[in-house]
Amino acid sequence: MSPVRILLADDHTLILGGIRALLNAIEGVTIVAEVNNGRDAVAVAKAQEPNLVIMDISMKELNGIEATAQIKAEVPAVKVLILSMHTTEDFVRRALKAGAAGYLVKDSAPLELERAIEAVMRGEHYISSRVSGHLVAGLADGAGAARSSIDSLTARQREILQLIAEGRSTKEIAFALDISIKTVETHRASLMDRLAIHDIAGLVLYAARNRLVSIDSDA
Repeated sequence: MSPVRILLADDHTLILGGIRALLNAIEGVTIVAEVNNGRDAVAVAKAQEPNLVIMDISMKELNGIEATAQIKAEVPAVKVLILSMHTTEDFVRRALKAGAAGYLVKDSAPLELERAIEAVMRGEHYISSRVSGHLVAGLADGAGAARSSIDSLTARQREILQLIAEGRSTKEIAFALDISIKTVETHRASLMDRLAIHDIAGLVLYAARNRLVSIDSDA
C-alpha cells in the first residue's frame, strides 16, 4: 500500500486502541492524530490534511456523519471511512450522502479494514458486506429515495439539535458555534416548528431516536 496518513476519530478509548493496533500492523500506514469527537475531527482534518479519516458515527459535540460533511466541504481531498456498529440502510445512506467513501462495521474481520482502506485510497467506495445487502435491497425497494424528517433539517439545525440533546445551554451552544444567542434561539424555534415538537424533552427524544446522540455504550 502507498503511504497513507490517517486521522482516527472515536470516543471509546478501548476501541480506539484496538483500531490503532490494527493500523500499526499495516505497512505504509501512519496515524497522524487521534480525536474523540466530531468537532475536533473537522479541526484536525483541516489543519493536518490527512489522506484518510476513520470516523465513528456516535460522538459527542458533532456526530460522525455531520463531521464527514464538514470535512468534505472544507478539505475535499480528504477521504472518510466510517467505522460504526450501526448496520441499518439509513445510516449507510446518510454517511454516503455526507461524502463518506466507505462504511465498515466495527465487528468486521481485521483483514477487511485493510481492504477497505486500500479500496478507498484507490478512489473506490467500500461498503461492508454486513450492510451492503441491506443497502441494495433498500434501494431496490425505493426506500433509499425516501426523505426522512432528519434529512429535512439543515446541517446547522442538526448540529444545534445534537448539542441541545447533550444538555448544552443556549449560551454554551452559541459559544461553541460562534454564533449569537438570538441565532440559537431562532434555530431552536425553527426546529420545533419543522418537527412539530413543542418542548426540549421532545427534541432530546427525537435526537436519541435518530442517533444524533449516543444512547448506548457500544455505538
